[in-house]
Amino acid sequence: MCKKRPFARGGFSIIEAAMATAILGIGITALISAVGASTSANGRANELTSGVFLAQQVREWTVRLPFSDPDESPTAPVGPEQTSPQEFVDDLDDLMDVTFCPPRDGAGRPITEMPDWSQVVKMTWRDPDSLATPVGAGASDVIYVEVSVLRAGRCVHTTGWFAARRPTE
Repeated sequence: MCKKRPFARGGFSIIEAAMATAILGIGITALISAVGASTSANGRANELTSGVFLAQQVREWTVRLPFSDPDESPTAPVGPEQTSPQEFVDDLDDLMDVTFCPPRDGAGRPITEMPDWSQVVKMTWRDPDSLATPVGAGASDVIYVEVSVLRAGRCVHTTGWFAARRPTE
């Protein structure tokens, strides 16, 4: 006597196919979301890198400038001379409370390829014996230079450093 085999299934049921499609859809949605978040993070990182670069350009520029105006007497007023700092800078205090848009490179030349970027430079003179203590403009041989880099009016990066009169000045 021959035994009959039960009817063998040959494929997926509609429920199994629906479940596989749902799982695949959830996976693809998660992947698209991750790619979007990664692209956004990459854009912010690129913007921050540009901001740090532009702040470093001001730092490089300030290192090369004399502390005080080489053409003026020690009693000359602090800050930019009669000319615009957008056109002429010959000493460190010429950068006091200046905004450059487009930003400047390490030699003070405009970077015209970055028209929506700007560098805002603020300076405060500090007591050499207590660097946290501000003093009047020009009343010290130490300046705290703060640079904020903006893109389309939004602050991307802010940094600062101390600049001191060199003994040979």
